[in-house]
Amino acid sequence: MPKPFTVTAPAELLAHCFAAWPEVKKTRVRQWLKFQAITVNGRPVSQFNHALHPGDEVAVRSDRFAVPRTVLGSGIRVFFEDADLIVIDKPADLLSIASEREQERTAYRQLTDHVKRGNPLSRERVWIVHRLDRETSGLMVFAKAPEAKEALQGGWELAVKTYEAVVEGHLSAPSGTFESDLDESNPFRVVSAPAGEATRHAVTHFRVLARSTWRSLVELTLETGRRHQIRVHLSDAGCPIVGDKKYGAVSDPAKRLGLHSCALRFPHPATGEELRFASPLPKELARLVKGC
Repeated sequence: MPKPFTVTAPAELLAHCFAAWPEVKKTRVRQWLKFQAITVNGRPVSQFNHALHPGDEVAVRSDRFAVPRTVLGSGIRVFFEDADLIVIDKPADLLSIASEREQERTAYRQLTDHVKRGNPLSRERVWIVHRLDRETSGLMVFAKAPEAKEALQGGWELAVKTYEAVVEGHLSAPSGTFESDLDESNPFRVVSAPAGEATRHAVTHFRVLARSTWRSLVELTLETGRRHQIRVHLSDAGCPIVGDKKYGAVSDPAKRLGLHSCALRFPHPATGEELRFASPLPKELARLVKGC
């Protein structure tokens, strides 16, 4: 590994690394930058024109992060990882965190094993920021430090969370907003109910992306994050998600719930930089609306 260096004059990161490490091939330096192996003042950076200032410390990491698109146990795909957080694509039929019945096969356990890198004595761990239902696939965020967890959870209501759902039937409008008060007292069967002490207000914005004779593909953006919110609102609208028998679906063509967390946008907990991630609709769901 090349020696760390201290910046003495304003410069752009990649050009300065080329000059500071002439013994290293430029393709190698670009690779380090692409996969966030270069740090500035201890923070991984991937932007080639990141502005350096006098006194900044630049180094190459001695440990490693997962290369984007790395596949971990249980089919988890890593979209992004740095010192503060991990963004993954969770497959359907995988719990976010342990339950009484399932302790081992969870996204939380797989990511904990990943950051420990096979060392059971390692003090590294992850913190869950939000959850996806077991049956739902798509983007999830985990923190790698308690400070990052607090920052992410503290601003999570402001994060832009977008889903795609394949539903039975057709909604009455091409776009609009679902709004109701949800009673979550039975965690296995949430219902809309009159506002009261036992309910929480829920707001979901929707847009129809495509429709066929029997089904529709709907984009949904959450304004609030309640348990089963999307599933209840679509059921209330007469268009339950395919495979969601709990909320009234009569078909299960993909042998899974037709709901996918497809996009996330939120500020980085340490730098404030806006992060954007997108995950395409899984093939088994996309084929249901192909040609719509």
